[in-house]
Amino acid sequence: MDNLIPVNYDTEEPTVSARDLHEALEINKRFSAWFESNSQGFVENEDFTSVLTGTVVNNGAQRELQDYKMSVDMAKHICLMSRTEKGKQIRQYFLDLEKAWNTPEQIFARALKMADRTIDKLKTEKAALIEDNERMKPKEIFADAVTASKDSILIGDLAKILKQKGIDIGQNRLFQKLRNNGYLIQRRGPSWNMPTQKSMEMGLFEVEERTITNPDGTTKIRKTTKVTGKGQQYFINKLLAAS
Repeated sequence: MDNLIPVNYDTEEPTVSARDLHEALEINKRFSAWFESNSQGFVENEDFTSVLTGTVVNNGAQRELQDYKMSVDMAKHICLMSRTEKGKQIRQYFLDLEKAWNTPEQIFARALKMADRTIDKLKTEKAALIEDNERMKPKEIFADAVTASKDSILIGDLAKILKQKGIDIGQNRLFQKLRNNGYLIQRRGPSWNMPTQKSMEMGLFEVEERTITNPDGTTKIRKTTKVTGKGQQYFINKLLAAS
Protein backbone atom coordinates (compact mmCIF):
# COMPACT_ATOMS: atom_id res chain seq x y z
CA MET A 1 0.00 0.00 0.00
CA ASP A 2 3.03 2.31 -0.38
CA ASN A 3 2.04 5.73 -1.79
CA LEU A 4 -1.59 4.65 -2.05
CA ILE A 5 -2.57 8.32 -1.86
CA PRO A 6 -0.23 11.34 -1.61
CA VAL A 7 -0.03 12.97 1.81
CA ASN A 8 1.29 16.52 2.17
CA TYR A 9 3.73 16.84 5.09
CA ASP A 10 4.75 20.45 4.42
CA THR A 11 2.21 21.78 6.91
CA GLU A 12 2.20 21.36 10.70
CA GLU A 13 -0.35 18.56 10.35
CA PRO A 14 -0.42 16.22 7.31
CA THR A 15 -3.13 16.96 4.75
CA VAL A 16 -4.76 15.04 1.90
CA SER A 17 -6.23 16.28 -1.37
CA ALA A 18 -9.98 15.67 -1.52
CA ARG A 19 -9.70 15.01 -5.27
CA ASP A 20 -6.96 12.43 -4.71
CA LEU A 21 -9.12 10.69 -2.11
CA HIS A 22 -12.15 10.83 -4.40
CA GLU A 23 -10.12 9.13 -7.15
CA ALA A 24 -8.51 6.58 -4.80
CA LEU A 25 -11.91 5.55 -3.43
CA GLU A 26 -13.08 5.02 -7.04
CA ILE A 27 -16.16 7.16 -6.51
CA ASN A 28 -18.51 7.46 -9.50
CA LYS A 29 -20.42 10.40 -8.06
CA ARG A 30 -19.40 13.86 -9.30
CA PHE A 31 -16.63 15.30 -7.09
CA SER A 32 -18.43 18.49 -6.04
CA ALA A 33 -21.58 16.62 -5.00
CA TRP A 34 -19.53 13.91 -3.24
CA PHE A 35 -17.53 16.42 -1.24
CA GLU A 36 -20.57 18.48 -0.32
CA SER A 37 -22.33 15.44 1.18
CA ASN A 38 -19.20 14.04 2.88
CA SER A 39 -18.02 17.34 4.39
CA GLN A 40 -21.17 17.78 6.44
CA GLY A 41 -20.27 18.14 10.12
CA PHE A 42 -16.71 19.24 9.39
CA VAL A 43 -15.48 22.83 9.91
CA GLU A 44 -13.90 24.78 7.08
CA ASN A 45 -10.43 26.19 7.88
CA GLU A 46 -10.14 23.67 10.71
CA ASP A 47 -10.80 20.26 9.14
CA PHE A 48 -10.39 21.36 5.53
CA THR A 49 -9.44 24.39 3.45
CA SER A 50 -10.48 25.37 -0.07
CA VAL A 51 -7.68 25.35 -2.69
CA LEU A 52 -7.32 25.35 -6.46
CA THR A 53 -5.30 22.70 -8.27
CA GLY A 54 -4.07 22.79 -11.84
CA THR A 55 -4.69 20.08 -14.42
CA VAL A 56 -3.92 19.73 -18.13
CA VAL A 57 -6.94 19.28 -20.42
CA ASN A 58 -7.06 17.53 -23.80
CA ASN A 59 -5.81 20.51 -25.83
CA GLY A 60 -2.79 20.88 -23.54
CA ALA A 61 -4.08 24.00 -21.78
CA GLN A 62 -3.85 24.43 -18.02
CA ARG A 63 -7.13 24.44 -16.12
CA GLU A 64 -7.80 25.16 -12.45
CA LEU A 65 -10.06 22.84 -10.49
CA GLN A 66 -11.68 23.29 -7.11
CA ASP A 67 -10.04 21.10 -4.48
CA TYR A 68 -9.80 20.87 -0.71
CA LYS A 69 -6.95 20.11 1.67
CA MET A 70 -8.31 17.80 4.35
CA SER A 71 -6.87 16.69 7.64
CA VAL A 72 -5.97 13.02 7.80
CA ASP A 73 -8.62 12.56 10.50
CA MET A 74 -11.28 13.86 8.12
CA ALA A 75 -9.98 11.63 5.33
CA LYS A 76 -10.14 8.57 7.65
CA HIS A 77 -13.71 9.42 8.58
CA ILE A 78 -14.74 9.72 4.91
CA CYS A 79 -13.08 6.38 4.18
CA LEU A 80 -15.10 4.82 6.99
CA MET A 81 -18.33 6.35 5.66
CA SER A 82 -17.70 4.90 2.19
CA ARG A 83 -18.33 1.38 3.58
CA THR A 84 -16.23 -0.18 0.81
CA GLU A 85 -13.24 -2.47 0.81
CA LYS A 86 -11.24 0.28 -0.87
CA GLY A 87 -12.23 2.69 1.86
CA LYS A 88 -11.14 0.20 4.50
CA GLN A 89 -7.74 -0.24 2.83
CA ILE A 90 -7.11 3.50 2.54
CA ARG A 91 -8.19 4.11 6.13
CA GLN A 92 -5.69 1.48 7.29
CA TYR A 93 -3.07 3.13 5.12
CA PHE A 94 -3.68 6.42 6.93
CA LEU A 95 -3.49 4.68 10.31
CA ASP A 96 -0.12 3.16 9.40
CA LEU A 97 1.14 6.56 8.26
CA GLU A 98 0.06 8.10 11.56
CA LYS A 99 2.02 5.50 13.49
CA ALA A 100 5.13 6.32 11.47
CA TRP A 101 4.44 10.07 11.81
CA ASN A 102 4.35 9.81 15.58
CA THR A 103 7.51 7.74 16.12
CA PRO A 104 10.19 9.47 18.24
CA GLU A 105 12.45 9.70 15.21
CA GLN A 106 9.82 11.49 13.12
CA ILE A 107 8.88 13.83 15.97
CA PHE A 108 12.55 14.75 16.41
CA ALA A 109 12.98 15.24 12.65
CA ARG A 110 9.98 17.58 12.56
CA ALA A 111 11.34 19.53 15.54
CA LEU A 112 14.64 20.02 13.70
CA LYS A 113 12.80 21.12 10.57
CA MET A 114 10.77 23.66 12.55
CA ALA A 115 13.95 24.90 14.22
CA ASP A 116 15.57 25.39 10.80
CA ARG A 117 12.55 27.37 9.60
CA THR A 118 12.64 29.52 12.74
CA ILE A 119 16.37 30.18 12.28
CA ASP A 120 15.86 31.12 8.62
CA LYS A 121 13.03 33.48 9.58
CA LEU A 122 15.16 35.11 12.29
CA LYS A 123 18.05 35.51 9.85
CA THR A 124 15.74 37.22 7.36
CA GLU A 125 14.30 39.51 10.04
CA LYS A 126 17.79 40.33 11.35
CA ALA A 127 19.02 41.17 7.85
CA ALA A 128 16.06 43.49 7.37
CA LEU A 129 16.71 45.17 10.72
CA ILE A 130 20.40 45.66 9.89
CA GLU A 131 19.48 47.18 6.55
CA ASP A 132 16.96 49.53 8.18
CA ASN A 133 19.48 50.43 10.86
CA GLU A 134 22.17 51.30 8.32
CA ARG A 135 19.67 53.29 6.27
CA MET A 136 18.36 55.20 9.28
CA LYS A 137 21.68 55.68 11.07
CA PRO A 138 22.61 58.98 9.38
CA LYS A 139 19.16 60.41 10.15
CA GLU A 140 19.40 59.31 13.77
CA ILE A 141 22.87 60.85 14.10
CA PHE A 142 21.52 64.12 12.72
CA ALA A 143 18.51 64.08 15.00
CA ASP A 144 20.59 63.29 18.11
CA ALA A 145 23.20 65.92 17.32
CA VAL A 146 20.67 68.63 16.60
CA THR A 147 18.48 67.81 19.57
CA ALA A 148 21.51 68.14 21.83
CA SER A 149 22.43 71.51 20.30
CA LYS A 150 21.08 74.49 22.21
CA ASP A 151 22.97 77.11 20.19
CA SER A 152 21.69 78.78 17.06
CA ILE A 153 24.00 78.68 14.06
CA LEU A 154 24.45 80.62 10.85
CA ILE A 155 22.77 79.31 7.72
CA GLY A 156 26.23 78.93 6.17
CA ASP A 157 27.27 76.67 9.06
CA LEU A 158 24.16 74.55 8.55
CA ALA A 159 25.11 74.17 4.87
CA LYS A 160 28.58 72.94 5.93
CA ILE A 161 27.10 70.34 8.28
CA LEU A 162 24.79 69.08 5.54
CA LYS A 163 27.68 68.93 3.08
CA GLN A 164 29.78 66.86 5.50
CA LYS A 165 26.94 64.40 5.90
CA GLY A 166 26.43 63.79 2.21
CA ILE A 167 23.81 66.37 1.24
CA ASP A 168 25.34 68.26 -1.66
CA ILE A 169 24.28 71.83 -0.97
CA GLY A 170 26.28 75.00 -0.41
CA GLN A 171 25.46 78.21 1.44
CA ASN A 172 24.07 80.08 -1.57
CA ARG A 173 21.91 77.16 -2.69
CA LEU A 174 20.61 76.68 0.84
CA PHE A 175 19.66 80.37 1.10
CA GLN A 176 17.92 80.07 -2.28
CA LYS A 177 16.01 76.97 -1.21
CA LEU A 178 14.87 78.60 2.03
CA ARG A 179 13.68 81.69 0.12
CA ASN A 180 11.91 79.66 -2.55
CA ASN A 181 10.06 77.63 0.09
CA GLY A 182 8.85 80.61 2.06
CA TYR A 183 11.18 80.39 5.08
CA LEU A 184 13.19 83.53 4.26
CA ILE A 185 12.01 86.80 2.74
CA GLN A 186 12.67 86.95 -1.01
CA ARG A 187 12.01 90.67 -1.48
CA ARG A 188 15.20 92.66 -2.03
CA GLY A 189 15.78 95.34 0.54
CA PRO A 190 16.51 95.65 4.27
CA SER A 191 14.45 92.51 5.05
CA TRP A 192 16.09 90.29 2.41
CA ASN A 193 17.05 86.86 3.87
CA MET A 194 15.26 87.67 7.13
CA PRO A 195 12.88 84.96 8.46
CA THR A 196 9.29 85.10 7.31
CA GLN A 197 6.50 85.41 9.85
CA LYS A 198 5.65 81.73 9.32
CA SER A 199 9.16 80.44 10.05
CA MET A 200 9.48 82.68 13.12
CA GLU A 201 6.18 81.37 14.50
CA MET A 202 7.49 77.84 13.92
CA GLY A 203 10.58 78.66 15.98
CA LEU A 204 12.99 77.81 13.14
CA PHE A 205 15.03 81.01 13.23
CA GLU A 206 16.05 83.83 15.48
CA VAL A 207 17.43 87.22 14.51
CA GLU A 208 20.60 88.40 16.18
CA GLU A 209 21.01 92.18 16.36
CA ARG A 210 24.35 93.94 16.80
CA THR A 211 24.97 97.65 17.16
CA ILE A 212 27.89 98.92 15.08
CA THR A 213 29.48 102.31 15.78
CA ASN A 214 30.75 104.14 12.73
CA PRO A 215 33.96 106.26 12.79
CA ASP A 216 31.86 109.42 12.74
CA GLY A 217 30.12 108.34 15.92
CA THR A 218 26.86 107.31 14.34
CA THR A 219 25.50 103.83 14.93
CA LYS A 220 23.62 101.28 12.92
CA ILE A 221 22.01 97.94 13.72
CA ARG A 222 23.07 94.84 11.80
CA LYS A 223 20.62 91.92 11.77
CA THR A 224 21.75 88.32 11.20
CA THR A 225 19.46 85.33 10.63
CA LYS A 226 20.44 82.25 12.66
CA VAL A 227 18.95 78.75 12.70
CA THR A 228 17.69 77.56 16.08
CA GLY A 229 18.21 74.02 17.39
CA LYS A 230 14.62 73.25 16.46
CA GLY A 231 15.19 74.74 13.01
CA GLN A 232 18.33 72.67 12.48
CA GLN A 233 16.45 69.45 13.24
CA TYR A 234 13.54 70.52 11.06
CA PHE A 235 15.60 71.38 7.98
CA ILE A 236 18.00 68.45 8.30
CA ASN A 237 15.12 65.96 8.49
CA LYS A 238 13.35 67.68 5.60
CA LEU A 239 16.42 67.63 3.37
CA LEU A 240 17.25 64.04 4.31
CA ALA A 241 13.78 62.91 3.38
CA ALA A 242 14.13 64.61 0.00
CA SER A 243 17.59 63.19 -0.71
